[in-house]
Amino acid sequence: MSTTPTIYEWMGGAEAMGRLTDAFYGHALQDEILAPVFAGMDAEHPQHVAVWLSEVFGGPSDYSAHHGGHMHMATKHLGRGITERQRRRWVDLLMDTADEVGLPADPEFRAVFAYYIEWGTRMALIYSGPNPPPVDAAKVPVWSWGQTPPWIPKTAAE
Repeated sequence: MSTTPTIYEWMGGAEAMGRLTDAFYGHALQDEILAPVFAGMDAEHPQHVAVWLSEVFGGPSDYSAHHGGHMHMATKHLGRGITERQRRRWVDLLMDTADEVGLPADPEFRAVFAYYIEWGTRMALIYSGPNPPPVDAAKVPVWSWGQTPPWIPKTAAE
């Protein structure tokens, strides 16, 4: 049995995830670039995203069990026409909100967190575009420690 905490545990679990998504969507609804994307957003949307991200970062598998898993998440983006500018703003605002709500700032956590946020938003962009790939019943991806390349300092000779 591993004593290494999951990313979800390291960031503070459900309480931290709730703080993150509540604050983020409060900001997004006021943001001139993102507000159109979330106009008419269901009041439960921040909680659903918290459940998704919790599973992605090694927390409970509740999104798969109660919300339709990866297939459901992917279909929610079909036809949305998300732009690169909106994707980039989503990333930037989420990272700023992570700082605001006090998520861990250590480089290892932030690297894994940023890695998924970049990957996930680029997948959302692909699914929302004019020629999305087929939506299949893939499992929810789970991000963990060690998914970033190691930093190897250069020697003076290099």
